[in-house]
Amino acid sequence: MAELTSKVWLDEHLNDLPDWQQDAFRQFGSMIADADNKYPCIPGRHGFLTNNLRFGFANDPRDEQAISEVSQLLKEYGGCARDTGKYASLVIFFKTPEEMLNDFRVDDYEQLFWSVLSRVSAKDETPWPEAISTDPSHHSWEFCYDGQPYFAFCSTPSHEARKSRMSPHFLIAFQPRFVFEEINDSTPFGRNMKKLIRKKLVEYDGIPAHPSLKWYGQEDNHEWKQYFLRDDESVPSKCPFTYMKNKFKSLGIKFHK
Repeated sequence: MAELTSKVWLDEHLNDLPDWQQDAFRQFGSMIADADNKYPCIPGRHGFLTNNLRFGFANDPRDEQAISEVSQLLKEYGGCARDTGKYASLVIFFKTPEEMLNDFRVDDYEQLFWSVLSRVSAKDETPWPEAISTDPSHHSWEFCYDGQPYFAFCSTPSHEARKSRMSPHFLIAFQPRFVFEEINDSTPFGRNMKKLIRKKLVEYDGIPAHPSLKWYGQEDNHEWKQYFLRDDESVPSKCPFTYMKNKFKSLGIKFHK
């Protein structure tokens, strides 16, 4: 059974967890709270240091067990997210077997990421929020679960050029839409924050920011393009979330029972 945890709880109980979970959390903490303050996501860093973030662990992302665990974590998190702080996020670490670490490339993890979102969505019994389009090509679209809209962020062990998207373990973070109520293009704070984050991102990655990075709600913005960034500047021709559910076999990924 997946459990929602906090940094404070993990700092106290981490040694009681399986080795891979200890490693995933420690490496995440070292990355986001690095001593030189280089990590580009300022809200994420602040949220980690102030115990705003919540964490969960899930099984091999190819397994159906992992999908049930993510669904369970999202449902629990949706009920408490606003109580955790204005820099809230749910970070889910997935058990990433050696075969994936050795054989999976960025494009394999991309397919896996979208399959996770699609399979989790298939378990959602709550109607899609009326204010959020169900069409990913519309600028208001956002991944939703149990009536809550989220920005989904994926990191993988195979990313190299975009260091900000590299994680030793397959990771998906879900940021509630309310986090961006102040951090957007309509506020001076949001515009300044964007400039700072973009500057730190370029310095951290050592390459230009991906052209898909834009503000939610802009008519030329597509949120799904920002969820999973490839190491280059290319993007899929169509949002995988729109057709992934019935095409698992065509992706070349074997899903466990």
